[in-house]
Amino acid sequence: MTPLDYGIAGLAALNAATFLAFAIDKARARRHGRRIAERTLLMLALVGGSPGAYAGRRAFRHKTRKQPFVGRLHAIAALQVAGIGTAAYLLR
Repeated sequence: MTPLDYGIAGLAALNAATFLAFAIDKARARRHGRRIAERTLLMLALVGGSPGAYAGRRAFRHKTRKQPFVGRLHAIAALQVAGIGTAAYLLR
């Protein structure tokens, strides 16, 4: 495997873990159990799990009305898109 392959596999695993974290948090919310901290969910998104976070929000209808959380997740995604765009521009 090439380094790029490892990077892609790592991002896929991170996004799967983020999606799973949203599933677990939703299940715990339904049972009034101990929740996963919003900070943890946002940190997973920040380090590359934004697609998994958005997929988890949609699949489980979770954290969709918590405006501070939604705003922070959108800000993280916007920063990541800007970073990817900047990197693509600089590497062309």
